[in-house]
Amino acid sequence: MHSILAVDDSASMRQMVAFTLKGAGYNVIEAADGQEALDKARQESVDLVLTDQNMPRMDGITLVQNLRTLATYAATPILILTTESSAEMKAKGKAAGATGWLVKPFDPSKLLDVVRKVIR
Repeated sequence: MHSILAVDDSASMRQMVAFTLKGAGYNVIEAADGQEALDKARQESVDLVLTDQNMPRMDGITLVQNLRTLATYAATPILILTTESSAEMKAKGKAAGATGWLVKPFDPSKLLDVVRKVIR
């Protein structure tokens, strides 16, 4: 079973993401912000990181930059799921090493399509 680290400071958004992913058979580990996610990522390896951008303590792009410095996460797919849709923010995400960018609100079936594509 593939494990996914779902990172969002909104508990309701984390629940929606977790519900969607668990329903498709994924194991979901939740984190409330980038710092908590980084701590959890250091403790166990996951097959995909799905993170929000705007969060307290550490935002999504900073989380991506930090994860990419860890050998275990050098090639792990990282998707940013956010309300931010500007080309500038997407470019920053890509430069940091994000695999993809999804805009909220998300369509559960589209989210699962993207997850299936990036987890092989």
